[in-house]
Amino acid sequence: MEYWCHLIALGIGMILDLILGDPYSFYHPVRTMGKLIGWLETKVRSYGGKSEKKEYAGGVILVLLTVGISTGAAILLLSLAYTVNKTAGIALEAVLCYQMMAAKCLQVESMKVYDALCGRDLEKSRYFVSMIVGRDTERLDEQGVIRASIETVSENTSDGVIAPLIFMAVFGAAGGVFYKAVNTIDSMIGYKDEKYKNMGRFGAKLDDICNFLPARISALAMIVASFFMRLDGKNAWKIWRRDRGKHDSPNSAQTEAVCAGALQVRLAGDAWYFGKLYKKEYIGDDIRPVQPEDIRKTIWLMYGTLAICSAIIFLFHIMVYTLTCMV
Repeated sequence: MEYWCHLIALGIGMILDLILGDPYSFYHPVRTMGKLIGWLETKVRSYGGKSEKKEYAGGVILVLLTVGISTGAAILLLSLAYTVNKTAGIALEAVLCYQMMAAKCLQVESMKVYDALCGRDLEKSRYFVSMIVGRDTERLDEQGVIRASIETVSENTSDGVIAPLIFMAVFGAAGGVFYKAVNTIDSMIGYKDEKYKNMGRFGAKLDDICNFLPARISALAMIVASFFMRLDGKNAWKIWRRDRGKHDSPNSAQTEAVCAGALQVRLAGDAWYFGKLYKKEYIGDDIRPVQPEDIRKTIWLMYGTLAICSAIIFLFHIMVYTLTCMV
C-alpha cells in the first residue's frame, strides 16, 4: 500500500488541478517561495558585495536555502501526516501535488488573452498576456500578443505541467516542491541582465539541469499528441529536430518548436525585455499567420501532452509493481 499512496495522491492532485485551477484566495506554497526568494535576495545583497564572485556566492546561498527550506518543510509535513494515518498523508500529499501543477491555470490565463482578442480589445489582451510572459508587451501588435501566448503555453507545458508531474511521479510531492522551488528561483532571478547575471547564474543552471529530460519527454509526447489532434504531426517532428536548439536555454525551445511545427506558424524572434531589445532566432516556418484560435489549439495540445505523459507514468508504475509482485 505504501507504494501506491504517492500515486493515489498524484492522481487526486491532477484531478483537483483540472477542476479547480489556482484560486487566488487559496494559499499557494509557490507564493511563499517567492516571498522567501525576495527576502533572501535582499539579505545576501546586503551582507555580500558587488563583485562577481560575491554575487555568485550569494546566489548559491539563496538557491540552497530556498530549495532546502521548501523541500525540507514538505518532507516534514508529509512525514507527520503519514504518521497520523495513510488517509491524512494521502490527503496532504494530494493537495501539494495539486498545487505544484499549473495546467488549468495556464488555460485560464491564456484564455483571458484569447477572449480579449476576440473582443478586439488589444490593450486588454496586452495586459493579460503581460501576466503570463516575462517580456515587455506595450509594443506588441495582435500577432505579437498571439505569438507570446502560444510561446508561454507551449514552453510551460514542460516547465509548469510535465516536469513537476515527472518529479512527483518519481519522488512524490516533495519532489514536486523541490522542482517548483528551483523553477521559481529561475523565473525570479535567472536573468542575464546587469542585476542578475551573477546572482542568478547558479539557479538558472540548476533549472536547466532539472528540466533537461522533462523538456525532451514533453516535446516527444507533444509530437504524438499533435497527430491525435489532427495537427501537422510530421511538421512538428521536422521543426523540433531543426529548431529545438534555437534558444539561449537548452530546454525552452523544445516544446515551442513542436508547437510551431504542429500549428504551421513561426514563433520567437526579437523581443523586448525591461526596455531592451534582444535579438532571437525564429522558430518554425511562416506557412500561415497566427490567429487567436491558435491559442485554444495550443491549450488542447498541452492537455494532450499531459494525457500521454500521465498514461505512460501510471502504466509504467503498474507494470513495475506487477513485475515486483511476480518476483
